[in-house]
Amino acid sequence: MIDALKQLFLSRVRPEAEAPSEEGREHALRLAAAALLFEVGRADGTVKDEERTVMRAGVQSTLGLSAAETEELLGLAEQESRSAVSLYEFTRVLDQEFSLEQKKRVVELLWLVAFADSEKDPLEEHLVRKIAGLLHVPHPDFIDAKIRARGRSGKDGRRA
Repeated sequence: MIDALKQLFLSRVRPEAEAPSEEGREHALRLAAAALLFEVGRADGTVKDEERTVMRAGVQSTLGLSAAETEELLGLAEQESRSAVSLYEFTRVLDQEFSLEQKKRVVELLWLVAFADSEKDPLEEHLVRKIAGLLHVPHPDFIDAKIRARGRSGKDGRRA
């Protein structure tokens, strides 16, 4: 069982991150970050249109991608998210490669997805908290990202 999980991980995200090319490494990092957005969107059982809109805007602006590149990345990320065994296959890559500032930005994007539908589900909040922990984002930075996202989304973080 453990060998099967390890093989799945090695066949998905990690090979691109270990690839000698900068392009392959960047793709793996982008894919891992986008897949985490889908994980939060799926936490309450369904990815709503509002969440997809926030994901698209966040990925495009943060990563500087064209609309077509963003759609392609999000399509791949959704597939990876749906077939993922755990969050670790995504968070490990980001934790090793991203700076603290980049990790905080990812957490802020996760919060934006959680607030997108005006209903911050407890499962979404739990997942954002868990991902922030796996990325080793200090709690004050986690809270700061939540406050910034809440301010940007115009939501107060409570159920409507």
